[in-house]
Amino acid sequence: MSLLKNVKSSTGLIFLSCILCAGLFYANANPSENDDNYAADNEVNKPFSLIVIDPGHGGDKPGARGRISAEKDVVLQVSKKLKESIEKEMPGVKVLLTRESDVDVPFYERTALANNNHADLFLSVHCNSADSERRVKGRNGRYTTQVTRRPNVRGTETFVCGYNRLGQQDVAIRENADILLEDNYKENYNGFDPNDPSSYIVFSLMKRKYRDQSIKVATMMQEEYVQSGRGNRGVQELSLAVLATAGMPAVLTEIGFISSPDEENFMLSPAGQTEIVSNLTTAIKRFKTSVER
Repeated sequence: MSLLKNVKSSTGLIFLSCILCAGLFYANANPSENDDNYAADNEVNKPFSLIVIDPGHGGDKPGARGRISAEKDVVLQVSKKLKESIEKEMPGVKVLLTRESDVDVPFYERTALANNNHADLFLSVHCNSADSERRVKGRNGRYTTQVTRRPNVRGTETFVCGYNRLGQQDVAIRENADILLEDNYKENYNGFDPNDPSSYIVFSLMKRKYRDQSIKVATMMQEEYVQSGRGNRGVQELSLAVLATAGMPAVLTEIGFISSPDEENFMLSPAGQTEIVSNLTTAIKRFKTSVER
C-alpha cells in the first residue's frame, strides 16, 4: 500500500481531458507542476447530479464485528443518513443506495448500478478492524480460532483503486461513452470519431482523470474527518474489487475501527453518525464545487 498525500500533477505531461455525458470533448496541455486542481480548474461546467453510496457487506456477509455490532449494520445506518443529508444539503443531486436492507449485493452489481446510471461519484462506506484471527491446533489435535484484539487502533482512512486494477475500468468507460455514439457526434464532440482507433486514447486518459479526482475527493474526506478531531490514517491505494470497474471517481472510506470499543460506540451513537455524515457531506459538496468550475 502506498500512501497518497499532497498529490500533485507532473511537469511536462500533456493531459487530455474528456467530459462524457456533458456533450463536450476538449484538450488541455502542460498543467502547472504545483497546481493540484489543474483538472478541475480547466473543466467547463458539468452537472454533478448523481451519487451512488454503497453500504459495505450485508446479508450473510456481516463484515467486521465489534463487541456489540456488525459492520454491515453500522454502515447501512450511516449510508441512509448520508443519502438524506446530501439530498437535503445539495439541491439537484440524487443519491442511490446499492442496498437499503440487510442483503448481500455482489461487487459487480454495486458498481454496475453506478455505471448504468452514469453516476458522478461512487462511495463505498465501511468500518475498519484491527483484530486478526488464526487457526490454532490444540493438544487434543483439534483446531480452534484464536482472535488477537487490538482495541487501541483507531482512526479513519479512505482508499482509491490501486493502479494494478485500473485496466478493469475499460469496459465501464466504453459503456458510459455510448452517449457519444449519436447523430452529428463529430459536430457535437469536437471531432471525436468512434470508428477511429486513435480516438480511443480518450479512455486511457479518462482513467487518469478518474484516478486524480478519486484522490481529490478522498483527500477532502480525510480533511473533514481531521477537522472533527478524528484520527487520520491518510489516503491510500488498494486493490479493491468494488472500485475496480467504476467508470467514475470512486473511493472506499473507512469511518472508524469497529474493533475499538470507543470508536464502535461513537459510530453507533446518534452524535457520532451525525458527525460522520456531516464530514462526508461537506467533502462531497467541496468536490462537487471543484468539478463544476
